Amino acid sequence: MLNVHKVKQEICEIGDRIYKKGFAAANDGNISYRISENEVVCTPTGISKGFMKPDDLCMVDMTGKQTGGRRKATSEIKLHLAIMKERPELKSVVHCHPPHATAFGIAREPVPQCVLPEVEIFLGDVPIARYDIPGSQDFANTILPFVRKSNVIILANHGTVSYGETVEKAYWATEILDAYCRMLILSKSLGRVNYFTEVEAKGLLDLKTQWGFQDPRAEMKNCELCANDVFRNSWKESGVEQCAFQPPVFHPERQQVPANGSPDQEALIQAITDRVMAALQGKS
Repeated sequence: MLNVHKVKQEICEIGDRIYKKGFAAANDGNISYRISENEVVCTPTGISKGFMKPDDLCMVDMTGKQTGGRRKATSEIKLHLAIMKERPELKSVVHCHPPHATAFGIAREPVPQCVLPEVEIFLGDVPIARYDIPGSQDFANTILPFVRKSNVIILANHGTVSYGETVEKAYWATEILDAYCRMLILSKSLGRVNYFTEVEAKGLLDLKTQWGFQDPRAEMKNCELCANDVFRNSWKESGVEQCAFQPPVFHPERQQVPANGSPDQEALIQAITDRVMAALQGKS
């Protein structure tokens, strides 16, 4: 039988962790756990996640109506409920603002793949949902195209949301993602990022399948394993564009676009260079 008080304690413990990690400044962030078919425990609005007590938490139903608690429930509960309705097998949702992962959402830069084995196994391709005003149903709906294909989503110009079978597992995805984004930024500052080869990437995807983890890339045809292909069709609506991190190209027919230009620009530069060189040779 579910111990509701224990669930509330776990929410407070994770709240303390995201606060101490710097993932939720001041009153930022919110956490929830579905305790029954129509009951959800969630954090209140206007409280630091590092200083919550179990009796601070609220209860809402699956429509978002508050049914218990002395404080007012978080205004972003609609986001949590949208995820729970799409993924009823998962119980907990964690939303916060981890700095390095959020930086990718602000830059609208897709998180590159094929760099760390742990990220390939436990996260895979991470989508960036389009921006909308937080707290609204439209905002909650921004995650719907992605929620079945990933357990963590970056919210453009906002933060992240992750979800799992327990409060701790929901939080883990956020912690892994932010640590990875920090490593990417640090590696880029050193000059470059080295990617797995196609064989190495395929080996990790096979291992992931053997361990029972689903990955949308395994179901895609003509998918470039390291090219962020899974959510590419959503980029235009979300304003996402690869600028800082360019993936490896394993097949010559797929042209790699430089970070500072388009293929047309590169072709133009090459044509100008050829003409200048030809002119110089004619004068020699």
